[in-house]
Amino acid sequence: MEKVNLVARNKKAHHDYFILEKLEVGIVLTGTEIKSIRANKVSIQDAYCQVKNGELFIYNMHIAKYKQGNIFNHEETRTRKLLAHKMEIRKLAGKISQAGLTLVPLTVYLDRGFAKLEIAVCKGKKLYDKREDLKREAMKREISKANKARW
Repeated sequence: MEKVNLVARNKKAHHDYFILEKLEVGIVLTGTEIKSIRANKVSIQDAYCQVKNGELFIYNMHIAKYKQGNIFNHEETRTRKLLAHKMEIRKLAGKISQAGLTLVPLTVYLDRGFAKLEIAVCKGKKLYDKREDLKREAMKREISKANKARW
């Protein structure tokens, strides 16, 4: 999947969750929202996704108000509908109905002028899993430093 212009990343998602499956979806936006996204004024740190009545929605996605907007400017953290095929939504709903699984947004990017969102089916990590990951990352850094020093 080619990410043409990366706008926002959820850095905590890989730290807090095991990523099981990824999916690219579109976002229903207003005119001032897409202009703010093109200006990189978006955050998905606290955002999450849910399936309601056979439709996919994202909550707490913060898109800053457009500076040149007028009285028709958008609300910053409104609930936004996500665009995916009906079979994909049904498949996601079946997976997240299992205990411990959730939908987490990973990245927002622009693809040929359209705002896209990469979401993932995730399972929460326990504290000891997070510690193991930190140890593994530290060991990788040490190995790469040693290899650079040798050359």
